[in-house]
This record gives sequence, C-alpha cells and structure tokens, in this order.
Amino acid sequence: MHMTARSIVLSRGILMILASGFALCGARAHEASPSPSPTPIYFSPQTLAELKQLQQAALASDYAYRQVAHLSNNIGPRLSGSPQAQKAVEYVAAELTALGLDVRTEKIMVPRWVRGEETAALVEFPGQAANTTQKIILTALGGSIATPAEGMTANVVVARNFEELQSLGREKVAGNIVVFLHTFDKAMAVQGRGGDAYGEAVAYRSEAPSAAARLGAVAALIRSVGSAEFRLPHTGSTNYAEDAPKIPAGAVSSEDADLVASLVPQGVVRMKLVLTPQTLPEVESYNVVGDLKGSTNPEQIVIVSGHLDSWDLGTGAIDDAAGVAVSMQVGNLVKQLKLQPKRTIRVIAWMNEENGLRGGRTYAIDHAAELPNHVAAMETDGGAGHPLGINLRGKPELATVLKPVAKVLQEIGAGLLNKVDHAGADISPMEAAGVPTFSPFQDSRTYFHYHHTAADTLDKIVPRELAENAAINAVWAYALANMEQPLPR
Repeated sequence: MHMTARSIVLSRGILMILASGFALCGARAHEASPSPSPTPIYFSPQTLAELKQLQQAALASDYAYRQVAHLSNNIGPRLSGSPQAQKAVEYVAAELTALGLDVRTEKIMVPRWVRGEETAALVEFPGQAANTTQKIILTALGGSIATPAEGMTANVVVARNFEELQSLGREKVAGNIVVFLHTFDKAMAVQGRGGDAYGEAVAYRSEAPSAAARLGAVAALIRSVGSAEFRLPHTGSTNYAEDAPKIPAGAVSSEDADLVASLVPQGVVRMKLVLTPQTLPEVESYNVVGDLKGSTNPEQIVIVSGHLDSWDLGTGAIDDAAGVAVSMQVGNLVKQLKLQPKRTIRVIAWMNEENGLRGGRTYAIDHAAELPNHVAAMETDGGAGHPLGINLRGKPELATVLKPVAKVLQEIGAGLLNKVDHAGADISPMEAAGVPTFSPFQDSRTYFHYHHTAADTLDKIVPRELAENAAINAVWAYALANMEQPLPR
C-alpha cells in the first residue's frame, strides 16, 4: 500500500499516543491487581544433577541382576510359609544390613498351601482308540481343595463365559467337571495393555469355581490366564465365595482347553482328575524393612518395594524377585554415591502378595499412625520389561509437579507420566489412606507369557532392561525423598 510522508508521520504519532496509553493502563492494572504467587520449586538444581548420577550408576551396575539370580536360582520358588520364603527373608535382611540400612523384619501371619499331585486325562471321548487316554496339562489354583486321593472321574461340560454357564443350568452342570474357555485377550496385550487383559481374564480364576459349584459341578477348570500357548498352565489364587460349596479348581493349558472344546460337541467326554493340595495351619513370616534415614525430615517416608514371595511352579524371577532386586538397588546406589536424601527411603520386601496380601495389609494396620507422614509409596510388580515411564495415582497436579524428574528419565525412554487408578497390590491399603502411589510403567507385551508359570525363571530377565528398572526406581525414590516440599495429597 502506498503512503505519503505526512500520513506516515501522523500514523507514527497516533501509534506513540496509543502505546503510551496502553502502557499507562498496564501500569494502573498492575497497581490494582495483586502480584501472582511464585510457582513452588520442588526439585533443586543439585537434586536434578544427583538424579542423573543415580541413573548412570544404575545402568552401569549388575547389583540388581545378582540379587535376582540369587533369589531365583539359589533360593528358588518362595510360596508364602515355605522354607524358601523364610530363607529369602533372611537373605534380603542380611543384604540390606550389609548396605548400611537400618533393617528389621516385621511379623505377619501367612497362609500355608502346598500343591501336591496334579494330573488329568481324558478317559472317554469321541473317536478314542481302544485302551488309550489323552493327557491334559493342568495345575491347581492356589487355595484349591483336593479331589479324593484316588481322584475323581466325571463328564466334562464347557462354558465360554459366566453367561453361558448360567444358560446350561443345573440340569447340565450338576455332577460334572466344568471347563471355562474364556480367552486372555492377546491383541490387547500386544498393544501394551497386558495388565488390562489380565484383569479381564483373572475374574475367571477368582470366581469360576464358585460359579460352577452353585450349579452342582464337582470341579472347575479354567483356560490358563496368560498370553502364550506353549502348553504352560498358569497358576494363581482362586477365591471361594461363602455362598457356594468348595470344589477342586485348576487351570488347563490353552491347547488343552481347545482340545476339550473341540471334543465336547462331538459326544461324551469324561475326565479323570487328581489334585491333592493341602491347606495347612498359618505360619509366622515377615516383611523385610530397611530404612535409609533422611537428613532433615527422617519421620517422612518414601517407600520403594517389591514382593518376596512367589508361586511355586517356576523360580519367581520376573514375579517378583525383579521388583525386590531393583528396590534393594536404590539403597545400594544412594549409599555408593554417598547421597543423603532429606526424607527416609524405606526399602520393603513384602511377603504374601500372591495368595493373601497379608504383608501390605498388616503394614498399613501396624503403621496407621505414621501414614500421614508417608510421602509416597512405590511398588515394582510387573516384571522387568523396558520401563516407559511411571504410573502415578494421586492428585491431578502430580503430573505437572513431577515433569522435571520425567525429563531426566526420558534419556532412557522412560519419561512418560501415566495416571492410573491402581499402582500396586501391596501398596493399595496406603492408596486408600491417601498416600500418593507409583509403579514403573513397563512394556508388558510378553510378561504374561511367563507370569505364574513354570517358565518364570532367570533367563527371562534381560539385564539391560532390569538395569533400566533399577534406574527408574532409584531416580524416583530419591527425587520424592529429596523434594523441597512434600507432594500434594
């Protein structure tokens, strides 16, 4: 657009007058409104620098791997109440003491369930060759009652879900063995939502025996709750309802569930089932608790934890020696680097997560008066897959407050902040009391291949990924313990 010299001068004058007017209005507005309060600082530059030190040290250390190796290979399966569980308590307590933590064992009473014999075979089925049977691969569910010592033989009926069971009715179910066919959603797991798929399937492990018993079934078997089909049965606790008889309960491999599902529509299928588990009197056991005392607010607690017990089919490497080991590594690294957190970092190896949650529940009761001073609680119980970030449960503003820590961990691809409704089983009683809770947000695509099976062994641990989980635990525990002010709650 063409402008004359006079119009340019006039325009400049008008702009100057307007600018001075706006400046005056802005000054008056500033005088009239109160100064905004400064944004709280949660992490000092020194703390952020120390977090980077911890991350680098964790990635360079094999301490956590050595702990997993000892717990899984040298001690082995650690079902609550077993001699191996007690040996693990003694080992972890000694290791934490050697690191210089203030260590104690806190008594709990735990259930004592022993697996016994577990076999099954199809003894009658369509197309059967004379004098033959077909072996069924299965395992008893935790807490199951036994069949008669010589076993039981009954017809098999199948149900895809609870609704189909109800449609069969008592007439078709009574006196028979029910096999539930509900399938673990592998597509969901491949998308990184293994925990959600597990949550859907585990309802059958918990509720199927009582649902079948209400209609007169003599035993209930579920399709294994897992994402792999290597003829590996997955164990785990069942839950007998008070309004139903107790019947023997087990899990069959996915392949054998499919076998039965194929044969039943063709004609009569009969199974011989032998399960001889025993429920023995409760025994004394312990949570292992190790404190690294805070320098300025030792009464304020940040928990980092995993559970020490495991199921008895494998050696409990991914579930959950890994969680215990990366928690122990926090104490090791903080001591090694001679760092001093403001608050107390409390390392806990929980007992009885798998079949009772007595460790977490007893702790919340015994420490109820201290829970207002529990600043945060973390639990690692999702294996040792590559961590993508942290799961957090608490007030909405936590994500904003914690961004500087996430930024440090983004260097190893673990910087996501994922809001969840539930962060961990053992720390759930503290969640209910308002304590902010956290857990690693891990790649779960293959975890449920091995979880609760005989294949949960040391070879499933990838050392680099375990070190990354150790890094995320060390960085978050120290960050939460060294904040300039506690988290909002």
